Amino acid sequence: MNTVQLECFIAVAEHLNFSKASEALRITQPAVSHQIRALEEELGVKLFRRTSKNVALTQEGLEFLPDAELILKTALSAKERLGQHERFLPFEIGCHNRMEINLMPPILRELARDFPLLRPAIQLVPFPSLLSLVENRQLHAAFGIKEEQKKSSLYFRELCSAPVACLCSPTHPLTRHGTLTTKQLSGNFIACSPRQIADPVFAVQNSIVTKLRPEQRYFAENMESAITLVKAQLGYMLYPDIVPAREADLSYIPVADFPGMSFGVYYRYDDDHPVLRRFLRLCAELLQ
Repeated sequence: MNTVQLECFIAVAEHLNFSKASEALRITQPAVSHQIRALEEELGVKLFRRTSKNVALTQEGLEFLPDAELILKTALSAKERLGQHERFLPFEIGCHNRMEINLMPPILRELARDFPLLRPAIQLVPFPSLLSLVENRQLHAAFGIKEEQKKSSLYFRELCSAPVACLCSPTHPLTRHGTLTTKQLSGNFIACSPRQIADPVFAVQNSIVTKLRPEQRYFAENMESAITLVKAQLGYMLYPDIVPAREADLSYIPVADFPGMSFGVYYRYDDDHPVLRRFLRLCAELLQ
């Protein structure tokens, strides 16, 4: 696997057209096809479905895309850093969704004051692969809801216990309640793909979805899409309420039937990055 293969894969994934990808990369179309075939052979999977009329990513291609982008970015960043001979401090942070990214501005502001050479990067990564990236040292830390883990080199530091809340528009009928029970939940429900949420969140979501009629269910591919549907007043969703990560223009109503969920940061036991400990302290201060 090399950077040329990754650049070709990402370009075709973006354009879903080999001809347009070759134009963007300024190499011939046969060269792009050759690089994709070589990458597929090395990975042992098909990354694209090709017909005479269109090109589409396979499921394996969709799963590999964020990894390819991260690997290419890391390689290019290293090349640039070595070329400039600067002693920058790269620090890679993983997030599952936009709400977790909402936590970052005050933390990064303080880190930049303490470490002037800090060069942070935030990776928005589909849930199944995020912890693997931390374990494989491609990320220094990642936010997340605590799950049952197999034995690994990762440590989970709890930042808060987040109550499960009903997220809805301020004009939704459910906002007349200060707190809710599951029996009081009513209206259309917006569910997120289980690949994009932690297992405890999926269990909560599934306990509601299975009781609804088909016309009351909306399914979103990711959290960003789900939040957009909620803001469009198409229904409500359930998610742990992490106060500093709240989305503007949404109401958060606690649902008493569900226990709180442990939210925190995953990182490696043996990671001695000079920024990591300060990062963890700032996260704890923000969420106290």
